[in-house]
Amino acid sequence: MRDTRPARVILPGMSRLSAALLAILLVAITGCATLIDADQARLCRMAIPALNPAGTSITLGRITPAEDKRGLRIVYRAEPPGEPARTRFVACRFAGDVLSRNRQELVAVVTEQGQLSEPAFYFLRRFYLAQPEALLADPGGLQSIDLPTAPRPVAYGLQQALNALPQAAVYGLVAAAYSLIYGLVGRIVFGFGELAALGGYGALLGVTLMVQLGFRDPAAGLALACVFSLYGAAATGMASGRLVVAPLIAGPGLPILIATTGLMMSLSEVQRLAQGNDLRWTSPVLNAPMSLVRSGDFVTTVTPMALLVTLAALLAGAALLLAMRYTGFGRSWRAFADDPQTAALFGVDRRRIFLLTFGVSAALAGLAGFIITAYWGGVGYGYGLTLGLKALVAAVIGGIGSVGGGLAGGVVIGLAEAFWSATMPLESRDIAIYALLSITLALRPGGLFGWRDLLPRRV
Repeated sequence: MRDTRPARVILPGMSRLSAALLAILLVAITGCATLIDADQARLCRMAIPALNPAGTSITLGRITPAEDKRGLRIVYRAEPPGEPARTRFVACRFAGDVLSRNRQELVAVVTEQGQLSEPAFYFLRRFYLAQPEALLADPGGLQSIDLPTAPRPVAYGLQQALNALPQAAVYGLVAAAYSLIYGLVGRIVFGFGELAALGGYGALLGVTLMVQLGFRDPAAGLALACVFSLYGAAATGMASGRLVVAPLIAGPGLPILIATTGLMMSLSEVQRLAQGNDLRWTSPVLNAPMSLVRSGDFVTTVTPMALLVTLAALLAGAALLLAMRYTGFGRSWRAFADDPQTAALFGVDRRRIFLLTFGVSAALAGLAGFIITAYWGGVGYGYGLTLGLKALVAAVIGGIGSVGGGLAGGVVIGLAEAFWSATMPLESRDIAIYALLSITLALRPGGLFGWRDLLPRRV
């Protein structure tokens, strides 16, 4: 007997996990809402030495944003030569908030003595802040921070590992999407790179919509961007799965490869026609570097956004693995993957479980697109192909068909890219990644977490 209950009844645990994941992510974003725009803070800090006598020792204190998000206030302690230290402040006003293109245009400076006069402000901006010496004198520069020390190889290696976090998150999510589909039906389905690009455009749309409606809170913008990315990609993925892939599942693998290649090209071309050939950019947020350790003149840093997107990917991966093990969706998926005929006898609807799997996979790709837009700030139709191919490599290296293996394969590819870029010629990075795929297939055809031996599997 075929189960005709709606998906929300079959998958209550999956719905709860998805809601919990989104709630935790929104709380994390809201907690980061008061962080200062790094570029605005740097410009305001650079003005401090010019407002004090030469040789003044400056110790920075609290930095707080303005209520309208168009400025910030820095409290600091100044100790001029031969004079007692005293607490001062500088407040900087900018032409736009942290989501505006003109957010780095300084329009006014205020101290405890009042607002700088127009001539004084002109000379400060034109003849001091525009000079390289102002950047070197920044009292909040990395070289002025007292940090724990570490050997150079440790500090440099830690920096590359931190650089790899967002890349690993993106590759892992898209690789898990490939593995979900392949593990269920034994078919490689293309197009998840383009769905990630669509998720990136959804994130950009969410931020733009917030700005147009007059809401200038970065946390709300990120939250709406995440929702647009997830649901936009999931809806497109489920529609594509139902109209393009589902009718071909019962046949051989080649028609699916051809059909999804066409789907991949169609999604990419639609995005190009809708958004143009150029990259679309949004203002970066949560990008103030946090210093961790020092080795001589080298300082290891990480941005709050890098940690936030990594946390989002970890939560998504953990929720997916828990769902695969403990929810009705996971039980139905595993039953159908093991034996479709027997699963159908026990009421597992083939069409429903496939569409739900395609929706979850597309949502993972959409989350990867959100990470790309939120962390790097840009989105374009062209990166979908490269992302999709590298994520497929990650899925194969991890063990295609294994969801955990896909996530782990993404980490491997992300780390490999970061360390190769730091130590080897950049132009040969992709060659190294595909060479790693060849070595893995030669030594362990089933991938790191898949089958050890080569088994006859459908492609």
